[in-house]
Amino acid sequence: MASLVRSATLRFLKPLGNLTLNYAVNHPRTQTLSFRAFSTTLSPPSKAVVYEQHGPPDRVTRVIQLPPVEVKENDVCVKMLAAPINPSDINRIEGVYPVRPQVPAVGGYEGVGEVHSVGAAVKGFLPGDLVIPSPPSFGTWQTYIVKDQNVWYKINKKSPLEYAATITVNPLTALRMLEDFVTLNKGDAIVQNGATSIVGQCIIQLAHHRGIHNINIIRDRTGSDEVKEKLKNLGADEVFTESQLEVKNVKGLLSGIPEPALGFNCVGGNAASLVLKFLGRGGTMVTYGGMSKKPITVSTSSFIFKDLSLRGFWLQNWMSTEKAKGCRVLIDSLLDLAREGKLKYEGFPICRMELVPFDNFNAAIDKALGKQGSQPKQVINFQL
Repeated sequence: MASLVRSATLRFLKPLGNLTLNYAVNHPRTQTLSFRAFSTTLSPPSKAVVYEQHGPPDRVTRVIQLPPVEVKENDVCVKMLAAPINPSDINRIEGVYPVRPQVPAVGGYEGVGEVHSVGAAVKGFLPGDLVIPSPPSFGTWQTYIVKDQNVWYKINKKSPLEYAATITVNPLTALRMLEDFVTLNKGDAIVQNGATSIVGQCIIQLAHHRGIHNINIIRDRTGSDEVKEKLKNLGADEVFTESQLEVKNVKGLLSGIPEPALGFNCVGGNAASLVLKFLGRGGTMVTYGGMSKKPITVSTSSFIFKDLSLRGFWLQNWMSTEKAKGCRVLIDSLLDLAREGKLKYEGFPICRMELVPFDNFNAAIDKALGKQGSQPKQVINFQL
């Protein structure tokens, strides 16, 4: 092909880990460049939240412009619509989460988007399809993402945006914990602390949907009676504050509910001990969080005379097993419940969601870090 004459600017692409940053270098003279013509599909330029080192998210993250990326034959380019700021996202940026991307990296792990364009060999996806990364994939805090078609899963277009963006981490955790440790039948019971969290609310609703009694423990707070009422409206059978359980026989507080065979702990400390007090002989407590940052203390008698079992659950670990192949079917069932109004997040300060314009990311990360007290879960809305 004939050579072309270009002047003024040479543009180089400098790699930044998984990112690519544009650097323009002015050249003093006209350059003669020879190149071969080819056809390439590119994504639009993207705006992304990146961090080049681990540390406090409000200090190490910044929003930058990324250049277009080539859409290869098996790639799908997705225009992101919404993505949450989860506690695990914050921990990854801090560098304390067990599994995290190499820095520099784009933040975010789950979210929902719309197909913008597809590679020549892609089948099953069309522009306009609503998709989520499934299993979740690093780097959802950006306006456009290009990844292999196997990363993406098409979901029902009628799925509520805020639920589609958050369906994988919390609701799926609740579902797996209900199914993976103890065989529960209609009429059985479970007990949990952290009942006002999103996982806690999902456990209440999924258990209620299956006819499983649920006993819930919440921290003492102003307006606890209102919180109890809201949880019961979701399907809670019993709701107790921690101070209500400062009695010798907590099971005497139950009316017509069998001893729980399964308990869930996301708090630790005394709240975990209260879950153990409710469990029947041979019961199992599953820990999936430690919000109080206090250790779990178990009496010797609980092991000897009640034969209790302590287990742990980490969704990321479950995603690496063969069982995860059924993840997408489970997500469909959860989204069906959300569309039917059978799975929802009630309006408690720590678990309702706030859709935040991407331009307000700095304010959103401050809220997610708790700088302004208890705040709704922050969900970045790339459309606003």
